[in-house]
Amino acid sequence: MQTANVNRLTPYMFMAPAVIVMAVALLYPIGYMIYASFLDWNPSQRIGEAEFVGLRNYINLLGDASFRESFWVTLKFAAVVVTLEMCLGVGLALLLDRNIRGMSLLRTLFILPMMIAPIVVGLMWRYMYHPTVGIFNQTLKGLGFEPIPWLSDGDWAFASVVIADVWQWTPFIFILSLAALQSLPRSAMEAARIDGATGWQQIIYIKLPLMMPVLIVTALLRLIDAFKVLEVILVLTNGGPGLSTEILSLRISRTASEFRELGEAAAMSNYLLILLLILTFGMFLYNKAIEARAARLRRAAQEET
Repeated sequence: MQTANVNRLTPYMFMAPAVIVMAVALLYPIGYMIYASFLDWNPSQRIGEAEFVGLRNYINLLGDASFRESFWVTLKFAAVVVTLEMCLGVGLALLLDRNIRGMSLLRTLFILPMMIAPIVVGLMWRYMYHPTVGIFNQTLKGLGFEPIPWLSDGDWAFASVVIADVWQWTPFIFILSLAALQSLPRSAMEAARIDGATGWQQIIYIKLPLMMPVLIVTALLRLIDAFKVLEVILVLTNGGPGLSTEILSLRISRTASEFRELGEAAAMSNYLLILLLILTFGMFLYNKAIEARAARLRRAAQEET
């Protein structure tokens, strides 16, 4: 009996060190941030000296027009970049999922932007967006068009940071989508071709549905990253002009470093965390629903045969 108990506890004993490390490294900082959000705390104080203010930071933020504007910009930015990156990344994967001479070189070139540091990406695009010597406006002038105020107009500045983010992170979607495509069962493709399915029909009715679990996880990972973008926007626009490109991560950074309101910055971080948890949970439920539907279809097909 004693040996059986030891055998049953052995896996947990091996897992215990990793669980303890994860608890300390993950849960403690989150708990620290949640606690700080209830304080009126600035960098000149120790956390124990800060005044406890309860939910005041959260309530003040809800009434802060600048915070609401940053929240809206964050949602808009994340929705636009993830939609564009998913369409471009999946489209490129479908286009390049074939035997073409030089394909390995093309795939390498496609993933290069993802390897560049975000600060460098921001500086590179800032120089290209320069109103007088930037390559975009120089090209427009050469073609006889008026220069575009890429970073000095609110709408154009938002479009500029979207373009830079899409350029850098579409390869991430491309890599995962291509891996999902190459792992699809070839028997399903062969059966569809034998039944006379066209290329578009194979994509819409076979490839994309089979790729959906991977695409959902990929979109979720990219969505989480889009809510945390900081360096590229900081270098390109610093949130301007006005608040047109100030997403929450940038406002959190400025609140903590420039405004010296650590408690309010922690409350903003918690709002962002809650939003990401809601999105993650929603995507998880959607993925489960798709898996359940696929299981029902498989059972129905087996019953018919």
